[in-house]
Amino acid sequence: MTPTAPGDAAGDGPAAELAPSAGTTVEASRLLALRHVVARSRIGLSRRTASLPGPVITRRRGRGSETDEIRLWAHGDDMRHIDRNSTARTGEPHVRTFRDEREQATLLVADFRPPMLFGTRRAFRSVACAEILALTGWRAVESGGRVALVAAGADGFEVVRPGGGDRAMTAVAGGLARAHAAALTSSDTRVPGLADALDAAVRLLPRGGSILLATGLDAPGDDFDEALLRARWRCDVKVALVIDAFERRPPAGSFPFVTFAGRRGLRVVGRRPDPPEDDRLARLHRLGADAVEIDASLSPEDQLASLGALHASLG
Repeated sequence: MTPTAPGDAAGDGPAAELAPSAGTTVEASRLLALRHVVARSRIGLSRRTASLPGPVITRRRGRGSETDEIRLWAHGDDMRHIDRNSTARTGEPHVRTFRDEREQATLLVADFRPPMLFGTRRAFRSVACAEILALTGWRAVESGGRVALVAAGADGFEVVRPGGGDRAMTAVAGGLARAHAAALTSSDTRVPGLADALDAAVRLLPRGGSILLATGLDAPGDDFDEALLRARWRCDVKVALVIDAFERRPPAGSFPFVTFAGRRGLRVVGRRPDPPEDDRLARLHRLGADAVEIDASLSPEDQLASLGALHASLG
């Protein structure tokens, strides 16, 4: 269906004509501000566990022992990290950066394909995806890990390579905002599968990392299952299955709609005592992926709580 402003059951205008709002657009500044949500959750966790017996887990000091990259020296880099061989060979100062062999890398995969640009409560499912991934990214970098991004839309991918700290999350937030803006303004009505996005994520992911895919799993493609199984051979795969209230318990009534291909119609929904059975979560579990269901109407604070075990395993 065509994207609808949160709060409306259906609509017939293109996404580009929607009035910008927190529920229909992704802004990097709002994603960066979610750092405070993660910080508050960590403070609460620290208070609850302060009186428990056992050692306190802290981040290991030092620069690590595994080479991450050799790149041009930039203002602010430690002069002690200058790589003499590369500097002598090129005539320009280069630095060698390191990472801990045990350092966790988290690859965030955002589904911004046309079916995700839809919402009836608080936010589009695509906006909720961006929030979930930003929360996860902040948790990862606050724990000393690295983050990267693959954002899939009808027109292709937005890619942010792995990095650590505030700089990496700034790049991820910007990538999410750009990819979502491109999805909203795209005239392409195709719905590509998710297999290519998963394969791209695996190629980008450093050794020993995890993938978190935020999606509604609409039209994942005939080769999605095989791609997910391939990814699981290389890394841990987690899925945040983002749903909208209209999907689970739609109100009874007649609802006009227009598809991305321009077809208009009327959908009649009868009263249902119970939500219809949804086998998407069971499908993911059968494929061996850890998955949880997240309601797009939840605030970021409640999203963080609902992610629960996924965040615990991602670091």
